[in-house]
Amino acid sequence: MGWVSGIAVFVIVWWVVLFTMLPIGVRPPENPEEGHATSAPERPMLGKKFLWTTLISTVIWAGIYWAVTSDIYSFRDAPTPWE
Repeated sequence: MGWVSGIAVFVIVWWVVLFTMLPIGVRPPENPEEGHATSAPERPMLGKKFLWTTLISTVIWAGIYWAVTSDIYSFRDAPTPWE
């Protein structure tokens, strides 16, 4: 895996994990202020979620990197539909 494809895979994994983390621990306010959406979270904790997203994505990316670069299974030798 080259560095460009490694970065691309990490970005995709990071976004998927972020969208998985966003709904965790959010609650709408009991008394929303006028002009605010009633479903907007009171404390979204985005900093913590970005940190956890980065840590989880790094572990997942390391697993993907290991799977691609290891000799356990060669993705280049996999059969293709046109063979």
